[in-house]
Amino acid sequence: MPTAPQNTDELYQALQENDRRPYGRTRTVTAEELVDAAEQFAEPVPLVHALLELQEAYTYGSEPRKSPVVFARLLTLFEEQPDVFDERLRHTLFWRFKWVANALRALPEMPLASLRQWLTEMRDRYEKAGLGLQPYYGQAYQLAAHVGEDTTLAYELWASRARTRLSDCEACEICERALYHLASGDDERALRTWEPVLTGKESCQEEPARSVSYALLPLLRTGRTDQAREVHLVGYRACRRNPSMSGEVGRHLEFCALTGNEARGLELLAENRNLFDEVDSPLDLLSFLTGAEVLLQRVELLGHGELPAAGYAGRTWTVAGLRAEVHGRADDLAARFDARNGTTAHTDRREARLDRAPLLDALELTLRTRGLDDVAPAAAPVPRATAAVPESLPELILRARALEEQGHPDATACWARLRTLVAAPDYVHPDDPAVGPFVQLCADLLEDEASRAGDKEAFDEAAALYEKAASLYDEAGAPGHAALARACALIPAGEPADGADGAEAKTAELTAAHAALVRLHEGTPGFAPYQEARVLRLRATALGLRLQTSRNEEHTAPVLAETDLLLDFATRHDIAAQISGALLLRASTYAISGDLPAALTETDALLDRLRAHGPAWHLPRTLGLRGRIQLGLKDAQAAHADLAESLRVAAEWPAGTIDTARLQGDLAEACMHLGRPDEALRHLTRSAELELRHGSRTDAFHSYSNAARLSLDLGRIEDCIALLDSLLTEPDVAAGELDDRLVAQLRLTRARALHAGEDLKAATVEFAALAAESADWDDDPGSHAMIAAETAVILAQSGEFGRAREAADQALAAHVRAPRYEQLSSCLRELARLQAQQQGSEGLADALAYLEDAGGIADEARAAEYEARGRSLDSALAYEHGRVNAFAGEYETALAALDEALVLLGETGPDEDHADEWAECVRLAGAVEGIYLERPAPALTRLDAAVSRLTALGHTEETEELVSLAARLRDQG
Repeated sequence: MPTAPQNTDELYQALQENDRRPYGRTRTVTAEELVDAAEQFAEPVPLVHALLELQEAYTYGSEPRKSPVVFARLLTLFEEQPDVFDERLRHTLFWRFKWVANALRALPEMPLASLRQWLTEMRDRYEKAGLGLQPYYGQAYQLAAHVGEDTTLAYELWASRARTRLSDCEACEICERALYHLASGDDERALRTWEPVLTGKESCQEEPARSVSYALLPLLRTGRTDQAREVHLVGYRACRRNPSMSGEVGRHLEFCALTGNEARGLELLAENRNLFDEVDSPLDLLSFLTGAEVLLQRVELLGHGELPAAGYAGRTWTVAGLRAEVHGRADDLAARFDARNGTTAHTDRREARLDRAPLLDALELTLRTRGLDDVAPAAAPVPRATAAVPESLPELILRARALEEQGHPDATACWARLRTLVAAPDYVHPDDPAVGPFVQLCADLLEDEASRAGDKEAFDEAAALYEKAASLYDEAGAPGHAALARACALIPAGEPADGADGAEAKTAELTAAHAALVRLHEGTPGFAPYQEARVLRLRATALGLRLQTSRNEEHTAPVLAETDLLLDFATRHDIAAQISGALLLRASTYAISGDLPAALTETDALLDRLRAHGPAWHLPRTLGLRGRIQLGLKDAQAAHADLAESLRVAAEWPAGTIDTARLQGDLAEACMHLGRPDEALRHLTRSAELELRHGSRTDAFHSYSNAARLSLDLGRIEDCIALLDSLLTEPDVAAGELDDRLVAQLRLTRARALHAGEDLKAATVEFAALAAESADWDDDPGSHAMIAAETAVILAQSGEFGRAREAADQALAAHVRAPRYEQLSSCLRELARLQAQQQGSEGLADALAYLEDAGGIADEARAAEYEARGRSLDSALAYEHGRVNAFAGEYETALAALDEALVLLGETGPDEDHADEWAECVRLAGAVEGIYLERPAPALTRLDAAVSRLTALGHTEETEELVSLAARLRDQG
């Protein structure tokens, strides 16, 4: 929420806007913020509305633990101020007693007695309010069915009562009645009961999706395979990726497993990968995991346990591995529910699902039939299908060209269809003047191919294809098309070479490209308006890329001038896509030039225009840009909202229309700024998956590398190692086809993870190999210095001090060429500590040699006027002299070094960052003086003075160890 509502009118407007959002984190977070805002107003009614919205967000966002807490606040408000609740609010309040009952049932940690107590509370309140009890008996029946008790009486007490205004909707009650008959084994009666819902006569927010998921297997068992296929396709679309309908998704996975559609099941599992981590309802999660296990068990039974499967984020899974993980988690959930309920109902129901045999050998569910042998690596969520293409060949050609003129994403599907038709041996080109000659169609297809090559960053290939297309357009007598294709070939793409010289050369190249575009534009008469607009866009793009490369503020105005030309032309000719393109380029220009407020203003205006006038497919990109601008403005919450909305809107368009991989990566960055690293990890892995499917393997491996490092930072060591192991065994990695520095980064992260996981031997091997390889990186000595330094430390930890010294010398040699003052000083001090700690006086000479090297680095840093970002190199070195000498038994020398460190640190102040370092120096000096030198009196004087000073300055936490040491010295005295 960009700004909090300043009055109740704004609050109600914000509540209405939030109500239009899909359920999920964005809506939930906004609802939480609106409750905070409502509490600032003196009026209770707005707070009631905000709390109701928040409870709804929790309920349908699959967060059952939070829903009852919100309802308790509402109930308190109702008891304290009943007049605040008008008839509608009162009705809503009593309705939501059922929501709380449902939420409590879903939590195995909630005692059964508490569930029954809540139902008693519901009945008492309904009776006191003069309300009918049919809803209460409905909840009592559902609890009995959940627990696994005999439901006959509970069902009759509910089903025989007349409905009231607070009864569940007809569709939901139909589903409950049908499930009662289904549990008794009567498929036919259940399906007859479901008929109004399955045929669409009765529906609600959850129906028919919920009923459909339960009806799938009864439909198969009664021979209604066509209906089963139909409702599966419709029902699945209604529940996919929805955490609050994860149980329904699980039943669709089970349906696939039992109808010979295991490959589709794996695809659906991949599309719903988010559910493994986003479902907070244990009951829903149990249902989802059991359905997933049915599928995975079936795939494994068919001998495909080694296939990749989409599972918990942060690592890759095989079918067999994921099945084992799911099995353990689901068994645990079922056991927890049974322990709470005092029955075996959930374990029994779970076992019954797992024991089901396939109902059909094969049922064609989609036009794209796939077997397990065809399964590719687990996919990211699949966007909507493109619009149907025309059957008539002339119509198809004309449609493709019309869509291409608009820049419409559905043109891709038309070109793909045409490419297939043209490649067929029996292809006959239409004899139709409106279509034009065959050579023109060939040019169209080459131009589309060039565009796709550019999207995959195959820029040289793209330029060559554009030139070929231009020649064919010449042959076809289409000069405007030919000129536009040549214009596209003029843009030099790709990253500049490293260094200032590379940027300068790229800048000059783009300046020349712009000049060539201007000459081409002015020298080509007869452009169609959409063609001329594209040439103007290319002119502006060339200058925009130049600004992006040079970062020279003098290059900003020319971009804006070209953008204004494009905007004026597109506006005069009403070319919507180019109008929005010009506005987007202008916003990007402000962003690149550093004027983020202006960029934000531009994107706000553009979004308003897009929502009013389109084109709709520009919305995701614009939202993504605004999200990145918000990140630059350090408004991570707003950035997250924009980026999440961008992804949601992008899913409405064909794959490849929007760079969703970048959106996922940007969303990961926003999550990190918001302190939500686990969510960031999910987005990073999704970004990598999307990049892999797009063919951008280098970008994908960079994203995976970031995900691995984040996983390691989160302490998910095994996940990190498993992820990296899977990446490093990829064929192109093994064959040496991937960038060697990128592979080295993956291996370095893996070595660090092995070290963190205390597999010292494996970590040492990997570090040593990396140090040897990086020694040949003449262009990057700094990285070799860092790798060699880490290698030295891990060798010392293993007790291999000779090899550690060799690695440290390598690091020092590389440091001469590319200084790493702080990192190398830290490494050398640590090596000295390890040697003295492990070898005592025998290792003192070697430890002091390390400290002498560290002293040299401190001198170099001082001469270079380098300022350390962390500890002062001099004070840290003095402290380490004290510690090393103490380990070696040279206590007088140690105390003198520690006193020197305290002098270098100076007296700590109230805002000093080094209070903890100062306190540690005092502690070690006190220990050396009082314990090892057996001079407790001066040691206590030192410690008591330090405690008094730190306490007076408010650094109470830093005094704890000092107080403890002083108490020990007094006890000994």
